[in-house]
Amino acid sequence: MTENPNPVLRFARSPTGYLHIGGARTALFNWLYARHTGGKFLLRIEDTDRERSTPEAVGAIFNGLTWLGLDWDGEPFFQFARADRHRAVAQELLTRGLAYRCYATSQELEQMRVEQKAKGLSVRYDGRWRDRQPGPEQNGMAHVIRLKAPQTGETVVEDRVQGTVRWSNEQLDDMVLLRSDGTPTYMLAVVVDDHDMAVTHVIRGVDHLNNAARQTQIIRAMGWREPVYAHVPLIHGPDGAKLSKRHGALAVEAYRDMGYLPEAMRNYLLRLGWSHGDEEIIPTEKAIDWFDLDEIGRSAARFDLKKLDSINGHYIREMSDGALADETITFAEKRTPGRSFDTPARARLTAIMPLLKTRAKTLVELLDKSEFLFISGAPPLDAAASAVLKPEARKRLGGLARVLENSAWDLPSFAPAGKATFP
Repeated sequence: MTENPNPVLRFARSPTGYLHIGGARTALFNWLYARHTGGKFLLRIEDTDRERSTPEAVGAIFNGLTWLGLDWDGEPFFQFARADRHRAVAQELLTRGLAYRCYATSQELEQMRVEQKAKGLSVRYDGRWRDRQPGPEQNGMAHVIRLKAPQTGETVVEDRVQGTVRWSNEQLDDMVLLRSDGTPTYMLAVVVDDHDMAVTHVIRGVDHLNNAARQTQIIRAMGWREPVYAHVPLIHGPDGAKLSKRHGALAVEAYRDMGYLPEAMRNYLLRLGWSHGDEEIIPTEKAIDWFDLDEIGRSAARFDLKKLDSINGHYIREMSDGALADETITFAEKRTPGRSFDTPARARLTAIMPLLKTRAKTLVELLDKSEFLFISGAPPLDAAASAVLKPEARKRLGGLARVLENSAWDLPSFAPAGKATFP
């Protein structure tokens, strides 16, 4: 299949929780490919689960992508608002004989599953209403609409990451398109939305690979163009186990609050499953130039917080002193609402930044190490400081204070002061 010369990518996220690391990497890969090819990057909120979808979760998606610098094209799409369109497609398939009404009750379906398990068979819908016409007794009876899927042969997907993937159609039953209350299922809604949004490439986690088989059957029944699929391996923890909160699988906004820079986060997420030779530090401009689907690996990536610290430390050191001082102060003001810094405080921080930024891996560390610049008088001593402030140390600090009192507060002045011997 020839790829569309004008790619359209999408990031589709259910607003039922925070935007986690895996979702952020998926969004980044879609964004990079769109920017690399001159295509579009669209955002879709899959809010059909009305009980679990919340405005706070929608806001977290927007805020996380914005902080990462992953700007989307046009207005976001909201899936729930398109339910009438989804139902119309199901009705079209029904009219064309490619779908059918299933009147099987929940009790009948449960009995079917029990019998299949007892016989050691795969649990799947047995097609009992596939070629059956309803009678008078079905008038007004609740029913679902199912796809009349092919029963022989294979459904084959050529995946840009996983290669050729095959499913026996005998193992793929007639999936539900519309529930008995008329609400569309996820499988149907995704296919219709991707078609109407003109999506050409679907980059998502490998946990959605089986969905590709189901969705491809709907696409082919409608005679629509199939997207290019690229199913990306999942992210594991350093121990090789599925990534969880104990590994650092926090909300993207949590990493912002922990003092990581968005450009460092982009660089780190990019290297989780994608490579370009031995390059480790890849600025966004180069990432856009280099990114291609063929360089996505098949093996699960491993999340390593120490590696993230190292990359973030690099970006901190590369920032200009003035820009880093502004970034640190902005971070402090957001961390403590109502706090502000005057011009002299900014100047002191900028002047000392060459010393501070070589020793910090996050903005939190920078702020903690520079806190003494923003307070009046001596800071309170913690237990560790009290333990080392013996009389001799206090005497030497007093001498240093007299030297610094008339210092210009720049590196040339600090160096002699630091080497001085005080009486």
